This record gives sequence, structure tokens and C-alpha cells, in this order.
Amino acid sequence: MSKLKIKVCGMRDPENSSGVAVALPDFMGFIFYPKSKRFVGFGPSPDVLAAVPDSVKKVGVFVDETPEKVLEICHNWKLDVVQLHGNETPEFCQQIRETGITVFKAFSVDESFNFSKLKAYSGVCDYFLFDTKGQLPGGTGQKFNWALLEKYKGEVPFFLSGGIEPDDLEDIRNFTHPQCFGIDINSGFEISPALKDVEKVESFIIELRNLRK
Repeated sequence: MSKLKIKVCGMRDPENSSGVAVALPDFMGFIFYPKSKRFVGFGPSPDVLAAVPDSVKKVGVFVDETPEKVLEICHNWKLDVVQLHGNETPEFCQQIRETGITVFKAFSVDESFNFSKLKAYSGVCDYFLFDTKGQLPGGTGQKFNWALLEKYKGEVPFFLSGGIEPDDLEDIRNFTHPQCFGIDINSGFEISPALKDVEKVESFIIELRNLRK
């Protein structure tokens, strides 16, 4: 059982980002969607950037943004990864990926989700991210039925997202999909929007890494 990667999303505060970075997650996410409660702002924050060590990959989360805007923000924020949370086409994903940036494509899963639509994205995305379907783009803070992912037979590895909390470690241990690559955490570890409980994050990362060695 391989070690799962961990992504902490929805960061904004420099000091809080620095505290989370000490736990050395594999990825830290910053949301560039103005309607989000965790919107980090388009202009780069030197203090936030300084808080993230080179060993932690920076992820920019976008919703139906133009490719030009995405690439501009990637340059200004020195992002390693683009996470697309809207209705972006496979062609859009390919355009971003051809610049050398890693592409995550998020999909909102519920009982009616059509997994066959993922085939068109399989050659143009590095990873998928499966989240809970809600009324608006982005996270809902709720879990979906992970058993639905048994229908996913593709080759693209994925992150499991959606309402994951500190006490979900046992459920994660019992989830054994062969393409599960990582865990994405956000609101389940927050004191308030964009402000993480650093101790909970650190404890979760330690326990998760001990889970699958």
C-alpha cells in the first residue's frame, strides 16, 4: 500500500501558511476564485510565497477562468500545479499542461455522475480530484459516497476530497481504490475560512503517513 500524498487547500494567511508548511504537506492550495470564502486575491503575496518551502508544491485553484489569466497567475505566484474546478474542456487542460504545469481536474461526484466523461480528460490531466457535488463550484464541506468510485476504472490517479475531517483516518485506511493517490483537506481542519488548525493538520499528516508505509 503506497503512501498517500496530502494536499492542504484554501490557504491565505502568511503566518497560518507557515505553520501548516512546517508539517510538510506535499501540496498547498490557493484559491483564485473571487466568489470563494477562501479567495486569496489575484495579486501575489510575497509573505505567503515566502511561507511555502520549495519542497511543498503550490497549487492554484481556478473556476472557469481564461487560460491567459491562469497562466499569468501561475507565473506571478510561481505555481507548480493548476487545479481546475469548473467546466474546463479537455482542450483547456491540454493548453495549460503543454506549458509544463501539472494539471489537476476536479469533478463533483454524486449518484448520477457519468464516469465515462473522464475518458476525454485521461491524456491531458495529470491527476483527477473527486469532490462532493454541490450547488456551487468548489468544496461543500460534505462527503460523498466513496463507494461510487468503484465505477472509476481509469488510469489517471486521483485525490479524494470533500469534507474530510481529522477522524476520517480509519475510513481512509479502508478505502483501497488502486488509483487513489492523495487526500485533499480544507474546511474540516479550519478555525474559520482560510485559517487552519495547525495542530490538527500536523497530527493528521503524521498519522496519514504512518497509515500507509
